[in-house]
Amino acid sequence: MRVMAQVAMVMNLDKCIGCHTCSVTCKQTWTNRTGTEYVWFNNVETRPGQGYPRGHEDQDKWKGGWRLKGGRLVPRSGGRARRLARLFANPELPTLDDYYQPWTYDYENLTTAPLGDDIPTAPPRSRIDGRPTEITWGPNWDDDLGGGPDQLAADPLLARMSEKVRLDYERAFMFYLPRICEHCLNPSCVAVCPSGALYKRVEDGIVLVDQDRCRGWRMCVSGCPYKKVYFNHSTGKAEKCTFCYPRIEAGDPTVCSETCVGRLRYLGVMLYDADKVGAAASVTDEKDLYEAQLGCFLDPDDPEVARAAEASGIPHDWVEAARRSPVRALITRYRVALPLHPEYRTMPMVWYVPPLSPVVDALTGTGHDGEDPAALFGAIDTLRIPLGYLAELFTAGDPGPVEAALCRLAAMRSHMRRVNLGEEQDPRIAEAVGLDEAGVLELYRLLALAKYDERYVIPTTYTGAVPDPGGTGGGCSLDGEGGPGMMPGSEGAGFDPDTFHAPPTAPPAAGASTALRGRVNLLNWNGKGRPNGLFPRARGAARTEPEL
Repeated sequence: MRVMAQVAMVMNLDKCIGCHTCSVTCKQTWTNRTGTEYVWFNNVETRPGQGYPRGHEDQDKWKGGWRLKGGRLVPRSGGRARRLARLFANPELPTLDDYYQPWTYDYENLTTAPLGDDIPTAPPRSRIDGRPTEITWGPNWDDDLGGGPDQLAADPLLARMSEKVRLDYERAFMFYLPRICEHCLNPSCVAVCPSGALYKRVEDGIVLVDQDRCRGWRMCVSGCPYKKVYFNHSTGKAEKCTFCYPRIEAGDPTVCSETCVGRLRYLGVMLYDADKVGAAASVTDEKDLYEAQLGCFLDPDDPEVARAAEASGIPHDWVEAARRSPVRALITRYRVALPLHPEYRTMPMVWYVPPLSPVVDALTGTGHDGEDPAALFGAIDTLRIPLGYLAELFTAGDPGPVEAALCRLAAMRSHMRRVNLGEEQDPRIAEAVGLDEAGVLELYRLLALAKYDERYVIPTTYTGAVPDPGGTGGGCSLDGEGGPGMMPGSEGAGFDPDTFHAPPTAPPAAGASTALRGRVNLLNWNGKGRPNGLFPRARGAARTEPEL
């Protein structure tokens, strides 16, 4: 047993109101810089819908995640030779239009317009090149069916079940799906990175990008099936959700969790056996992946697990945090939280409680008692959007675990309704879903009444270096010119949205840092000559500059 710790998240979709507060605060914190105009580490999608980037779940097109080949896990994007052949021309890379053309408005036109009979407007302008643009897509174009029935029909999940789903524009049921990086146990983005810039932290499992090592190959963008790795066109580097690791290290929740209006996010520690991850991700039947991942998680209340964890270097307070983890309770104890697209075989660690609201609304609309347990249990498999749609999202098409989770939620609602109305309790309601009265009450408290310190159980970090007192101070190191991995003169350089490549790098100014000299940015090389750094220089050979 090789015990490791992972900081994980659970989101209760029943409580998400689609306000996008989490997206806006994340944007202001992490991606309000040049080169990240189109980037949303956190976005809230409306389902059914195509998502962001458009159709990102179509792995037949994008080749993200893993697949089984001869019983072995291999990236869908191919082996090393195939990826090497596509370094400079990757057809499986989303274009800017697949995300959206970021825009602002020409407000100056409002303030400087001359007097006249017409009302001045503020036409949209691209935030990439400043030219006039048309707004044809956005990070959540599907919001409240804003894209219309034609856009709705392009949902990759609906395409698999078109015979079962009624695409009635007026009656289609919708729910919100917040998405961040999954910080997977078996991340494909780390595996396909040619320069080894992406890595998974040992102490807490957060997946990060080493900006110094990143060369902008963007294989990680193709390799991530959730499309949560982005290319910064200003720095020529990859960026992704950091799980707000500076806050996590201090024992604080992520920004998206802290500012969530619906209080739908839970953070906690999960202990898992690292030696089981590969085998669990390699099970033959995709529908077995959910149970296989559950089999990787360890019980911190087991004395043997606790001893093995501390022998692995995991501090005692982390083991205690794992015992009190709300994430562990929702995932393994009550089994109401499910992984997002386990069929990608990345073993995601951001899980979701599926929405139950449509069942109650559907029953109430037909004149039935929406909280009656018998009616609820019977109606769960007859949703307007079938149970199969939720199964395609969370359990690789297996409706069993989704139905079981919804039945537990329905039982909790029915039980608490009787408690609140002073009616006689029926123990059969809890027993029908494998719980007792105490378990139902605890689940209710966790999902409905949990306080701040119950929703976020995060121990402080146990690794890290002491800050350099002579350093540059606080703030994000990517905010200014010359940050980690930045090429000299890249800030504010031009950008061609058709090619989506890094801008040409200007020669270093006099007195500028020479730390990056000798490196080659192949994204800016025109293919002529042999630039320095491409191959080892022969002893005594003269230095030549690459032609840009």
